[in-house]
Amino acid sequence: MAQTLFYIIIAIIIFDYLFARLTDYLNVSRWSNKLPDNLKGIYDEEKYRTSQDYHKENMRVGLLTSTLSFVLILAFLWFGGFAWLDNWVRQYTEHPIGMALLFFGIIGLASDLLSTPFDIYDTFVIEEKYGFNRTTPKTYITDKLKGWMLAIILGGGLLSLFVWFYSVAGNLFWLYAWIFITGFSVFMAMFYSTLIVPLFNKQTPLEDGELRDAIEEFAQKAGFKLDNIFVIDGSRRSTKANAYFSGLGKKKRIVLFDTLIKEHTSEELVAVLAHEIGHYKKKHIIKGMGLSIIHTGIMLYLLGLFINHPELSMALGVEQSSFHIGIIAFGLLYSPISTLLGIAGNWMSRKHEYQADAFAANKYAPEPLQKALKKLSVNNLSNLQPHPMHVFVNYSHPPLLQRLDHLEHFKDR
Repeated sequence: MAQTLFYIIIAIIIFDYLFARLTDYLNVSRWSNKLPDNLKGIYDEEKYRTSQDYHKENMRVGLLTSTLSFVLILAFLWFGGFAWLDNWVRQYTEHPIGMALLFFGIIGLASDLLSTPFDIYDTFVIEEKYGFNRTTPKTYITDKLKGWMLAIILGGGLLSLFVWFYSVAGNLFWLYAWIFITGFSVFMAMFYSTLIVPLFNKQTPLEDGELRDAIEEFAQKAGFKLDNIFVIDGSRRSTKANAYFSGLGKKKRIVLFDTLIKEHTSEELVAVLAHEIGHYKKKHIIKGMGLSIIHTGIMLYLLGLFINHPELSMALGVEQSSFHIGIIAFGLLYSPISTLLGIAGNWMSRKHEYQADAFAANKYAPEPLQKALKKLSVNNLSNLQPHPMHVFVNYSHPPLLQRLDHLEHFKDR
């Protein structure tokens, strides 16, 4: 049984890699050196060639990193790397929490160190070359250290708690873990912008003036109580622009990147905010959180069923059954289900984006949102003709041309 599970894990990893390469290939097949007719008026010839070059360079780096990860995980599995690491950890501690923290800490650190050179190249070579990067070496290092700190505090704390749940509740640990994760998720949804974001970015209230007046006027018209409008210093790291909605209840806030304000008119910014308010009015945030909680519950329930089976550990070459090895084996076996749920989640997210666009078009106007979406896409050198399969699998937002076409239906209403 253990050997069968081992080969199933190998097959899953190979399939995941080949499937990802297939969608990448299909996406590349849509690229063209000549500006397509349907993109005229959005891209000019020079900007379009620049966007193609940008995506080609990112694809090459992505292919290299994914292939390296693929080869390393296969080698680690085939040559008993997890068993070796488990034996090494047991030389220093036999305590379940200590073993789990040391085991996953080493894997996490090794993974981060291996990916860092590629991330540095992406940030300081590719993003710099195309005019996006504003990250300084000091900011990059500081971000990395803060990320490690959060991983140790939050990741280590959650892992320790789950191991403790398992030690006192056995296979029923999943229920306690699910209850805790649900509460933790709600807490983070409410306070993420006030607890985590300030570690990396400065948020300041949008100053009084034409833009704030226009936003507040629309919010009042849409029946949306909005007290918290913040500007975040996204330009500290990149010229790319964005806006997002966060929080629940009285903690809800809308956040605008300073780069977004710099590149867009007040009318376009109100349209973007109308889209974000649409997500709230359509209860997309609550629905997304609810589905995420259900997904987590199902995953933890299945983990609770199988975590105590020694075959999971033996599939990775480990004779002694342990919580941390069981999680690794289960995670690899659960990968296809996670992929399918991710595809379903992306489908739902794209549907929500259309609904938020419709809200903005009905409550405000379609034209300024169209203009804003075009500017965002061109300024970010977005790929405007992705392959439908690539969109179906990977896109949480509909491609620009489909969104523009959808917004056309709301004109002259």
